[in-house]
Amino acid sequence: MTHEGVDLGSSVGYALKVAATALRTAMDGALRPLDLSVSQYSCLEVLRQRPGLSAAELARATFVTRQSAHALLQGLEHRGLLSRPTAPASGRALPTRLTADGVDVLARATRLVAEVEERMLAGATASDRARLLDDLTACAAALDAPVAAGRAPEDGTPA
Repeated sequence: MTHEGVDLGSSVGYALKVAATALRTAMDGALRPLDLSVSQYSCLEVLRQRPGLSAAELARATFVTRQSAHALLQGLEHRGLLSRPTAPASGRALPTRLTADGVDVLARATRLVAEVEERMLAGATASDRARLLDDLTACAAALDAPVAAGRAPEDGTPA
């Protein structure tokens, strides 16, 4: 039984993964002098935009597990870049906020990440950039949409 493989040269998914890996590597390198990982940077940026998130909400927003988010928060808190109350105001969530040092480190990190993105898109016009953003957003939305009637999802559960 023979199976035809994917033509990696024409696979959009493969090209997207290569680009995502290259972006992650470049961001890791840019953030290294600040002693930040991409995940730590993402955590700080999400908290800047949405202060007070719980660890579970932060995990979803930064694409990590809750356990990883907890470890990220502990590390950033230990460095003095964010603060969390010792007891929750209500429920079990401990809302998290950036400290002044966190705001400062994030501002420097944001500049470095913007330089990486600018380098990645250097050959693209403003209209190319807008189109790429629209196309990537549409790809994500298509994959998040319910599976079409009559087709079983990839995980084998009934449609």
